Amino acid sequence: MSESTVPTVKAPWHIWVVGVVSLLWNSGGALDFVMTESRNKAYTSSFTAEQSAYFYGFPVWVVAVWGVAVWGGVLGSLLVLLRKRQAVPLFLASAVCMVLIDIYSFALSNGFKVMGGGGLAFSAVIFVIGVLLLAYARAMRKRRVLG
Repeated sequence: MSESTVPTVKAPWHIWVVGVVSLLWNSGGALDFVMTESRNKAYTSSFTAEQSAYFYGFPVWVVAVWGVAVWGGVLGSLLVLLRKRQAVPLFLASAVCMVLIDIYSFALSNGFKVMGGGGLAFSAVIFVIGVLLLAYARAMRKRRVLG
């Protein structure tokens, strides 16, 4: 029997909780991405001039990596809800892209100066949640909940 035809098991109750909560969490990241990249004045009005310059000065590759991180998380969450094993590589891509964004933000640019320690702490929280979602999806795939 090929891997794609391995039967799945009944979904545990927590898959719905994790799927919905992670979809809401990742949708918040998607909203931030869209509003920042579209320079929505109502959304970005709380940015300082230095923060605006920082976000609007991202190189194209950083915007692309940020997009993969955000939309990979959204799609991964949707695929968990749909019980699809492709959630795993999407969460993996999202986590890798988060690392690349943090390298840019805190090592290659002035992100730490612009965002301060709070930005570093929030980035750490985002990364930890991303890794936990990846681990959860991998565990559900291994248990054949995701097929």
